[in-house]
Amino acid sequence: MFNWRAWLQVFRRGHYARRQPVILINGLAEQAESWFRNLPFWRRYFDVHTPNVLAYDGPALHQRIDAGEPVSVDYLVEQLHLYLEAFVQTPPYHFVAASLGGKVAVEYAARYPEQVSRLVLLCPSGMGDEERLPIVEGVRRSDLKALVDSVFHNPARVDVRLLDYYRRQFANRRWRSGLLRTIRGTMDHCVRDRLRDVTLPTLLVSGAQDRIVDPAHSATAARLLPKGQYLEIPQCGHAPQMEKPWLVNRLVLHFLTSERPSPRPRLSQLLLSNPNTIL
Repeated sequence: MFNWRAWLQVFRRGHYARRQPVILINGLAEQAESWFRNLPFWRRYFDVHTPNVLAYDGPALHQRIDAGEPVSVDYLVEQLHLYLEAFVQTPPYHFVAASLGGKVAVEYAARYPEQVSRLVLLCPSGMGDEERLPIVEGVRRSDLKALVDSVFHNPARVDVRLLDYYRRQFANRRWRSGLLRTIRGTMDHCVRDRLRDVTLPTLLVSGAQDRIVDPAHSATAARLLPKGQYLEIPQCGHAPQMEKPWLVNRLVLHFLTSERPSPRPRLSQLLLSNPNTIL
């Protein structure tokens, strides 16, 4: 259960403490900015970092493309490792990863187990043999509606600023080419067989209406995790951190701070993460 006494001691006004680092790893369709509905909440409790290892129009990625080298999951894992060693330097880390970021997080946790303490995977890809990527056609045709429909169950949950961002990026040929090359280099990378090597506590979350990652594949894959828990969110697509932020924010806090976290905590346990919440 949630250790509320420790929570009060650490976060009461005027008390100094080094906060646990949490690393957010976004997916293909999202960028580091896509955590905008989560960052203000999680920063109350953690030292949050958003390494932008998927900067599609950035020089590092395009130098690799120009050299004829793939933008692979292995490459992204080592880029993340360089970032953490250079700028965070206080392992072990908690990871919260979405979609393609889930592949990166699983590989990182398997390669560097001593550097990761807990892991939350939001609709992670790489759980089955095939990837369903309707996003590809949306990008190729500059079809914003196809992109939104592939990610969200309820399009009304899409922030207008997010739509404006993608309208600008669709007009950026360098960004589009970087995204498509990243898809090509990462889509066939399956991490299902690596899950047995992830021995840390892990919560795998699926959206029941996810059109990109089959929830059935995720539920089956979660059983391979030695310390895994699984939760399926109803009425939710491929981006629960944006579509169901109230729930995801508190689920993540509960899982990362509780001595014995549950994948289905009671409402009272979630409210303990913010006693001033008004329903």
